[in-house]
Amino acid sequence: MRLSEGVEWGIHCTISLAGLPEGATLPTKALAENYGLSETYLAKHLQALANAKILESVPGPKGGYRLARPAEQITLLDIVEAIEGRERVFRCTEIRQRVPVQLPDSLYRMPCEVHVAMLRADRAWREALRSQTVAEIIANYKQRVAAQLRQPGEQWIAERIRHAPEKKERS
Repeated sequence: MRLSEGVEWGIHCTISLAGLPEGATLPTKALAENYGLSETYLAKHLQALANAKILESVPGPKGGYRLARPAEQITLLDIVEAIEGRERVFRCTEIRQRVPVQLPDSLYRMPCEVHVAMLRADRAWREALRSQTVAEIIANYKQRVAAQLRQPGEQWIAERIRHAPEKKERS
């Protein structure tokens, strides 16, 4: 299985946005420049994250993107599914029924063992992603990387922050 590069981009951009002060946004251009990505292609992935209510898109000259909910409430699975979709990675097409030597129909009523094994793996993979939040990734990074090494990147982003209107509370 191979995820698109958009998943990596989406995770990194979400992490960057998680560090913004309240009410601040970063435009697509700054996120693309920060990671050396195509602005056009990144915009497509950021819009998918906004459609999934992971990010919020703020229009206008002070606009850009910010988190739509706290980093503690955003899992890696949320980001993967926003970009890749929710479809399972394995699809059983029942090729076992195409073999030249036909077996009794009763055997085909039992679930295909390959399908069962792949579903189990899919559930485990999704659960691992569901159990990892953006906030935890940030905390792990801050634990492993000294503040003075993080500072230049944080300063670069701080210089590009836009202060958009405050987020309206949903009632």
